[in-house]
Amino acid sequence: MIALGIGCRRNASVEDIEAVIAQALDAASLSAVSISVIATADDKAAEPGLVEAARRIGRPLCGIAVGKLANMSGLAVTRSERVQQLKGVPSVAETAALAAVGRGGRLILPRIANATVTCALASDEPEQAT
Repeated sequence: MIALGIGCRRNASVEDIEAVIAQALDAASLSAVSISVIATADDKAAEPGLVEAARRIGRPLCGIAVGKLANMSGLAVTRSERVQQLKGVPSVAETAALAAVGRGGRLILPRIANATVTCALASDEPEQAT
């Protein structure tokens, strides 16, 4: 399972959200069909741009409680002081993706961002040895 985690400012446009998703998928050499779920903080799950982006991609949008995001904080690799102060987690995108894949999950793409949206990818599959 691969989860796409999203953090965004209020009223982020669907175009900004789609742009950062496309950038993330390209960076990870994945297509949208690889994504099982789009995850975000509970309070962002009704953002119109995010709802529309999930609809266009054809994947469910899952809002995750702040407590569950916080449980994944130790696995986040990037940190936003603003998000830490507002949400109590270092990165909504990373912690949402990790929480969506569950125990044993790992980031396959740390947070990337544009002006209004952050995105990260996580998988529940172990890293492949090279």
